[in-house]
Amino acid sequence: MKMPRGTLNVSSSDHYSKFEKTRKPVALPSHSRSPQTITVFFVFCLAVGVAGVVFALFAVLRPKPIPVFRYGRTEDTFRGFYALPNVRRLSGDIGGLPDRPKLLGFVGIQTGFASAGRRAVLRSTWFPSDPDGLLRLEQATGLAFRFVIGRSKDMKKMRELEKEIDQYKDFLLIDIEEEYLKLPYKTLAYFKAAFELFDAEYYVKADDDIYLRPDRLATLLAKERSHSLTYIGCMKKGPVITDPKLKWYEESGHLIGNEYFLHAYGPIYVLSAEVVASLAVARNNSLRIFNNEDVTIGSWMLAMNVHHEDNRAICDPQCTPTSIAVWDIPKCSGLCNPSTRMKELHNMSMCSKSPTLPPDDR
Repeated sequence: MKMPRGTLNVSSSDHYSKFEKTRKPVALPSHSRSPQTITVFFVFCLAVGVAGVVFALFAVLRPKPIPVFRYGRTEDTFRGFYALPNVRRLSGDIGGLPDRPKLLGFVGIQTGFASAGRRAVLRSTWFPSDPDGLLRLEQATGLAFRFVIGRSKDMKKMRELEKEIDQYKDFLLIDIEEEYLKLPYKTLAYFKAAFELFDAEYYVKADDDIYLRPDRLATLLAKERSHSLTYIGCMKKGPVITDPKLKWYEESGHLIGNEYFLHAYGPIYVLSAEVVASLAVARNNSLRIFNNEDVTIGSWMLAMNVHHEDNRAICDPQCTPTSIAVWDIPKCSGLCNPSTRMKELHNMSMCSKSPTLPPDDR
C-alpha cells in the first residue's frame, strides 16, 4: 500500500533511537574495592602463606619420635637411648636399631632395689660402666648384658632407679613387682620379655653377686650342640627342705619327695632359644611354681625333655684358666660379701687378665 504524498515516513529504527535518547541511564553496581579492603585481603593471604611455610618447616625439621623398645610395660633402656637422633654411635654407625636384634646370647643380671651398691661394684669390675662400653662388649662377644629389675609401688625407690637409668642406660625393666618371695615369677617374666625383645640363640639368667668372664661365656655358648633344647648349668640334687623354719623351705615338697630332681644352681644357668620360646607362650597359671626359683626352672625342664648340660666352669669357687663364673659354692649362693670379694677377684690377674682359652686349647 502506497503512502499518501506529504505523509512523513518515520522508520521504526528512527523511533527506537529517539526512545533511547529520552531514557535515563541506569546506574550499574560498582565493582571497585576500597584501599582498606584490598589491604585486609593482602594481609590475610600473607598470613596464610607464612603459616604454610612454618608448618612445612616444622614437619621437616621436627625431631622424630623416640623409639621405645618395649614388650608390654617391659622396656630396654639401652636401645631406647641409642635410638636417640643426637647420640654418637661407635664407628660412625648411624643405622637404625632392629626391633629384635639377633645375638649369640642375652644375659640378664638379676638385681633389686637394695642392690645399687652391688651394681656399682660390677660396673667397676667386669660389667661395662657406660653405654659405649656395653655396646663394645656386645659387638666383641655377641652377648647383650642388662640389669633386670621389676617395679615398685614405692615412688622414692622408683625415682632413685630412674636416676641410675638416666646415668647408665643398662637396665631391662620388667613388668612385675620386685619382691624376693616372687623370684620364680620374676624369672618367668624375664625370660618372656627377653625372648620378645631379643632374637638370641641362648638366654642366660645370672645373679648380681657372681664374678663373670663374658668372653669365656661367649665361647661356651658358641659351641656346636646336637640338642636344640638345652639347659646348661651346674647340676645338683639334694634333700627337699620341708621345715618352714629352715632356709630353702619348700612348701610343695610333698609333691617332689625326699630328694630334688636334677637341676642347675640358681646363680647362673642358660636356656636355649627353643626352650625359652616354649616358656614365652605358656600361660602363667599353667606352670607350677615352687618356693625356690632354681627348683621351679628345673621342674619345667623335666617336663620339656631338654638336654641337661652340666658345666662346672660356671660355678667355680676360684679363678682358674677355664673358669667362666666364680662364686663361693657351696658356702654361699653367690659370692659371700660380694662387694668386697668382687674387687678382690678383679684385682687378680688370673681372674681378669688371663686368656680366654688356656694355651693347650688355642
